[in-house]
Amino acid sequence: MKVAITALKCSLESPIDNHFGRSAYFVIYDKESKSIELLPNPFLSMPEGAGAAAVQMLADHGVSQIISGEFGQKIKALVDSLRIQMIILKEGDKTIQDIIDLLKGM
Repeated sequence: MKVAITALKCSLESPIDNHFGRSAYFVIYDKESKSIELLPNPFLSMPEGAGAAAVQMLADHGVSQIISGEFGQKIKALVDSLRIQMIILKEGDKTIQDIIDLLKGM
């Protein structure tokens, strides 16, 4: 199972990005292979529709869960239709590595 995590920087030491569609980076962690992929968000500067485009990109990468600080209101129906689980993490002091370490324990 692949999990996408929003990140402020292109680093595992980055804090989580609180804005899903406008996240600077997405870190994709594959729980089965333990592989990690860091992707810049190519939709960051879109005037509108950045969240929907990002969801579709992550779905194309086989992501089944997305972890972020918050999601836009228009995203829920789309992630539901793609059978992707949204996880809201309000602990802003966690790094991407902290979150991956938690996922490894699950």
